Amino acid sequence: MSQNPEQLHQDALKELASLNAVESLEAWRVKYLGRKGELTSVLRSLATLEPEERRTVGAAANRVKTLLETALKDKEQALRESLLSAGDTEALDVTLPGRLPAVGRVHPITQTIHEVCDIFTALGFHVSDGPEVEWEYYNFEALNIPEEHPSRDNMSTYWIDYENAEGRRPMLLRTHGTATSARMVEKYDPPMRAIEPARVYRYEQINATHLNIYHNLDGIAVDRGITMADLKGTLYEFARRYFGPDRKVRFRVDYFPFVEPGVEMAIDCAVCHGEGCRFCGNSGWLEILGAGMTHPEVLRRGGIDPDRYTSFAFGMGLERLPMLKYGIDDIRLFYNNDLRFLRQF
Repeated sequence: MSQNPEQLHQDALKELASLNAVESLEAWRVKYLGRKGELTSVLRSLATLEPEERRTVGAAANRVKTLLETALKDKEQALRESLLSAGDTEALDVTLPGRLPAVGRVHPITQTIHEVCDIFTALGFHVSDGPEVEWEYYNFEALNIPEEHPSRDNMSTYWIDYENAEGRRPMLLRTHGTATSARMVEKYDPPMRAIEPARVYRYEQINATHLNIYHNLDGIAVDRGITMADLKGTLYEFARRYFGPDRKVRFRVDYFPFVEPGVEMAIDCAVCHGEGCRFCGNSGWLEILGAGMTHPEVLRRGGIDPDRYTSFAFGMGLERLPMLKYGIDDIRLFYNNDLRFLRQF
């Protein structure tokens, strides 16, 4: 090891001048200025020198240290400026497209709600809303479903743990959006057309076709002279706009306690196109919704004279609509949070 600071200075500068990468400067710094570097060794050896020589060598070593630190800083700055002026094309290709962060999107059921509401508002309906925690009266009695009515057995109800003075539990989680239709009949004077997208609750076993929390959309129209032809025309137009003009539609008689007569509306299967398959139970048809002419007793309970006004009503499951439209055979896919599925919408 050289004990001559000046010679060490020349050797270090010569080696520094040969470096062409910023990454190599750290190794040079450790070699000459580090704790075990050559210049540090010179400073540590001063204790072995005579006093006069110690002063001379020490002063020279400190001066060389300052010069080398300055030279290192200047070299680093020069190399970095060289990279910038050259564009550093090897380290960064500025022509590459940026990588965007993943962004959220609207859930397919929310998309369905928006799409269906847009269709019906274009047909003259306004969008209403009602409470999810509902009175038994609006969920059942106002819809012509008295306490002893057998259809209550089909609505597995979540009752709220609250008793009134009579010892009854009059509050529940609504089992269908039609409860809001009962409120609309009571609230608005005819003529009236309203739809109600609603989150509903039933004590169901969760499987490929059933959930215990899902969404309905119910609609009602009240006016003078409304007939079944108005109902069919409205629902035909909805099906044409949502499913497309090529899908076939049929109506069959069905029973619902709050309409008379009642009908079931179905479309041809999206998978087999009416030929029959596992998805449609080999029938070729898939039920969309239930509908009918509103029962006079429902109008009467809402304060509307059924001798002066007539009404139609309908209700559909909102999860069921995209299932029928796209041939989805498991309702649970909408809520499993699988991005591979959700990103398809």
